[in-house]
Amino acid sequence: MWFEILPSFGIICVVMAVPHASAYLINKVAVGNMFRRNLVEREHRFHYMRDIRLNGNAYKVQGLEAIPDM
Repeated sequence: MWFEILPSFGIICVVMAVPHASAYLINKVAVGNMFRRNLVEREHRFHYMRDIRLNGNAYKVQGLEAIPDM
């Protein structure tokens, strides 16, 4: 019958979801944040370096108070 495909379908769905779900856990352990930044574009690399320069942590968001006054 048609319902005999359900166990196989469930196994395939779980196997395909494991890499996606494990990426969050690996980033949490390795980087300390659940998400990685995309550093492919030049502008994104500049923003990353700016955040490291201003607050020392690229993953902790701060506003204008982090920029020193001149």
